Amino acid sequence: MIESVEKKKELLSSLNDLPEEILLSLEEIAGKNIAKRLTPGVDLIQAAAPVLGTEDILSGISALLTGWLTEDVFCQKLEQQLARFVKARYASLVNSGSSANLLAFATLTSPKLGDRALKKGDEVITVAAGFPTTVNPIIQNGCIPVFVDINIPTYNIAAELVEQAISPKTKAIVIAHSLGNPFDLSEIKKLADQHDLWLIEDNCDALGSTYGNKLTGSFGDMATLSFYPAHHMTTGEGGAVLINNPRLKKIVTSMRNWGRDCWCMPGFDDTCGVRFDQQHGQLPHGYDHKYVFSHIGYNLKMTEVQAAIGLSQLKKIDRFVEARRHNHARLKNLFGELEEFFVLPEPTANANPSWFGFMLSCRDSKLNRNELVQYLNSKKIGTRLFFAGNIIRHPAYKNIEYRIAGSLENTDRVMNEAFWLGVWPGLEEQHLRYMYETVKTYLKENRFI
Repeated sequence: MIESVEKKKELLSSLNDLPEEILLSLEEIAGKNIAKRLTPGVDLIQAAAPVLGTEDILSGISALLTGWLTEDVFCQKLEQQLARFVKARYASLVNSGSSANLLAFATLTSPKLGDRALKKGDEVITVAAGFPTTVNPIIQNGCIPVFVDINIPTYNIAAELVEQAISPKTKAIVIAHSLGNPFDLSEIKKLADQHDLWLIEDNCDALGSTYGNKLTGSFGDMATLSFYPAHHMTTGEGGAVLINNPRLKKIVTSMRNWGRDCWCMPGFDDTCGVRFDQQHGQLPHGYDHKYVFSHIGYNLKMTEVQAAIGLSQLKKIDRFVEARRHNHARLKNLFGELEEFFVLPEPTANANPSWFGFMLSCRDSKLNRNELVQYLNSKKIGTRLFFAGNIIRHPAYKNIEYRIAGSLENTDRVMNEAFWLGVWPGLEEQHLRYMYETVKTYLKENRFI
């Protein structure tokens, strides 16, 4: 149910003055659809899932009832509040976290960046251990990924190996904060600045994480967020590009909005005041600025309904982050008794992660990761591998051009030996203990203990 009378009145007002009995009916329907609690051993304990309240659903309905579906006031408010929360200069909403990565990278190819624009054949430092859409935009834009190994147990890029990976062709660094654990931002940011490299933080799994006294997403030239249901807050599908370099703001907007040169919001015209009085390329003088294209872009915008849900979710982000930290700490305390069998995750020095999952790497060579995760899934415990494991081992990447700096020994180890369990805010002590007890039972049944 909605938490307070004040919130109920606020929503009632925002729902275009619907009669209170209709609002209460909507609240009741929404509550029935999202109120189910998980019973260990009976219901699947997912590795990741959203935590939705009736206020989130009703916020989406309030946007729908305005009759304006594409980008407008809800999107503007969410962009402003996201930027304010992360302490980024700007935020630009998109339709997914993967689109956010694509948009951020494509922005760096803009001719408006002159000599600093990324071109085909340029090298970009990244990791092979992670989710494919961190790497895909590098390939899709004709650049060459340079893969650096990770460290265990942080599962982040080995920062001490990055400098030797830099060549005269290196133009950017694009890496994710692994499972919410920030990479070594002081070292990576220092190298980016020293070598005049663009830095993109894939922050999709790390909203609310801090490094030093700053939130991740505020360090790089740009950063990305995902609002898929598995992530720290959700809009169903959706994401955002956080922009810390003001030079990039207009390019991001253009690339996101079909490549248009015009920056007017949907439904608005002639913001610049010279819509029909400019010269662009070889077009006739005065060609309508709304249909002048300065980039080969995309349509990646978010809808008003998604943004309205996001605004409601963002109000709860501090609580979500604390729950993730609590659940991760609790699992680490429980699994401390099994440390002879598993490498337990560690935060990066100087970091306070907003954890996305609880990673376990099998320490004993006789302990079969695949058999264990199948056992856990048979007991209604959802598990996930570390995404692609080693991306260059996958069929889709068989013929891509890439370079490996050093070896990918730890990347392959994670591919073969690691998996993670959920820490999302909907999990309670009974779920966390059930995960631990089930793993312990497996070890007993297979005579490890």
